[in-house]
Amino acid sequence: MNLKRIQLGLIHVAVAMTLVPINSTLNRVMIRELALSATLVAVLASLPYLFSPIQMAVGAFSDRHPLFGRRRTPYILLGLLLCVAGLIISPWAAFRLAEGDITGILTGLLPFMAWGMGYNLSAVCYLSLASELSGAQGRGKTISVMWFMMIVSIILTAVSLSRMVDPYTPAALISSFRTIGLVALFLGGLAIIGLEPRTGPSEPAGENPTPRQMATAILGNPQARRFFVYLLLLLAAILGQDVLLEPFAAEAFFWTVTQTTRLTSLWGGAVLIAILLAGALERRLNRKVVGQIGNLGALAGFVLILTGGWMRMTAVFYMGVVLLGAGTGLSTVANLALMFDLTLPGQVGLFIGAWGFSNALSRLIGSVLGGAVRDLVAATSGDALAGYLVVFGIEAGMLLVAVFMLGRIDVKAFQKAAVAPSVLERVALTD
Repeated sequence: MNLKRIQLGLIHVAVAMTLVPINSTLNRVMIRELALSATLVAVLASLPYLFSPIQMAVGAFSDRHPLFGRRRTPYILLGLLLCVAGLIISPWAAFRLAEGDITGILTGLLPFMAWGMGYNLSAVCYLSLASELSGAQGRGKTISVMWFMMIVSIILTAVSLSRMVDPYTPAALISSFRTIGLVALFLGGLAIIGLEPRTGPSEPAGENPTPRQMATAILGNPQARRFFVYLLLLLAAILGQDVLLEPFAAEAFFWTVTQTTRLTSLWGGAVLIAILLAGALERRLNRKVVGQIGNLGALAGFVLILTGGWMRMTAVFYMGVVLLGAGTGLSTVANLALMFDLTLPGQVGLFIGAWGFSNALSRLIGSVLGGAVRDLVAATSGDALAGYLVVFGIEAGMLLVAVFMLGRIDVKAFQKAAVAPSVLERVALTD
């Protein structure tokens, strides 16, 4: 089973590798080098999350419609191929998009739609396969291995990418994206060989929660409603900055593509360390306390990022990125623990579905709102840096409201006798 865990982890790694260049380096190039609207870039980056509801349909379809004797592998492979294709064509599409004609705009949609469809197609199937192969007892260990491998791969991909685009040229960008895409395809293709047995498990698949069931579970309880709104504010702030952090650094410090790409590895390293630290903290502190430490750490990170960018102080800016990553890691672990604390017996699946929906909705709101505000402020003030400062200030304000909301959430009535999933397993549910 350990070999199968590594194979499942490699699939997770392959999909994550295709996201890093698009979600960090390409965003920066489109906004800074190609001078595209941050609103447009944010909308494009949010397209995959618009497709997130199809995961339930894809999962149910693969349960009933095996291909070539396997229920998951063909859909995983198809999804990975779409992710790789989206990654490889994304630089070309971005350059066409910058030309401004209708053909260029339609072309610019292709890589984001391909990646979004590929991710939603593959993720639900390889997570389902992980659950089926591991069984109830081994599920936590499997997800932990997959998550750890994914975080490490994100850091290594960001470091490698920063070297491949140094110095930056359009040709270097295209070449680096192609290289990463082919490596991801090789790893994913290698991982699926012999992974899934030809005949799937005999147990019937469980029913997926419908959107109406999720809404009823959340809206029917005051504490759950408050927690859901809290998550929306929190995640829109800490995840919505993905699109703008690198362009902001480029605007404030005149950094190259290589320099800003390294921010992803710095942020990811801080997240990874915080996740590992969260396990020790949870054994000594209340989960709400750990969550507040994470929230306040992320808030301090935003303040330092704002201050460092405004005063052109690189050391302060770097410290802010580290604090934002560490706060994100602690906050994510603690808040997922609280989500399970608020889950009533028999409704675990509903709340997991609601978490996935809130995660996608938060990313969508944070990215689009951030891009639109940045463009509006930059246009009215004539200062591009001011647009970024206002966005990060708004996100810091959202985090501050979230801190106060967490203090009003009471989980005692929702405590469950069952053992909650492990720290790394809970974090894996955010993917």
